[in-house]
Amino acid sequence: MAHQNSLLASLSEADNALLAPHLEPIELPLGMVLVEPAKVIAHAIFIETGLCSVVSGLAEGGRVEVGLFGRDGMAVPTLILGVDTIPHQIFMQVAGRGQRIPVAALRAAAEASRSLRDLLLRYVQTFLVQVAQTAIANAGTPAEERLARWLLMYHDRQDGDDLSVTHEFLSIMLGVRRPTVTVAIHTLEGAGLIRARRGRIRVLSRARLEQAAGNTYGPAEAEYERLIGPLRAPHGTLA
Repeated sequence: MAHQNSLLASLSEADNALLAPHLEPIELPLGMVLVEPAKVIAHAIFIETGLCSVVSGLAEGGRVEVGLFGRDGMAVPTLILGVDTIPHQIFMQVAGRGQRIPVAALRAAAEASRSLRDLLLRYVQTFLVQVAQTAIANAGTPAEERLARWLLMYHDRQDGDDLSVTHEFLSIMLGVRRPTVTVAIHTLEGAGLIRARRGRIRVLSRARLEQAAGNTYGPAEAEYERLIGPLRAPHGTLA
């Protein structure tokens, strides 16, 4: 069966043979925590469906998203660098499934194959670029631009144009208060870019959403496609 995860799908036959005996299917329900801050990580998880958020705690008690991934990636890419813990939490924002592998088995396979190691290191690079773009977006761009970017990133990682998300999640993802999220949604909806319903947002015009996101969207996505391959499955012909 073909892998749905982009990293696994891009493996050579030899590299796939190194990982396959150690991969175990895993269900990933909504809200499941994959990694806790400062806790030893036992497994790497390659996401096949669903969406993961990487969030950081704030001094005042809130949380803000610093990265996201789905079928394009894995938790945790920096395992390949030899780390056993990270200072962030990773949880399932959209339910899905994946393949998990013990960290020791992943590292042994990477030691045995330079091509596998290089692929995982290239993914580390793409994720670092995404985190940097998130910092740039959060540094002062309007909430509407940040929302447009986030919706595009979600859209990249799932099939169809309906995105399941709540205002509460969006406030965490964007690092703003819920009233600000509401205003940003109304702005994009009023411009005909999206249609919002309770717990769901439908993308009506991807091209115009990309325009609304400005320079906050694009560099990380281009880096992924340069180093790994296509990020987004065909979504039809949205104007």
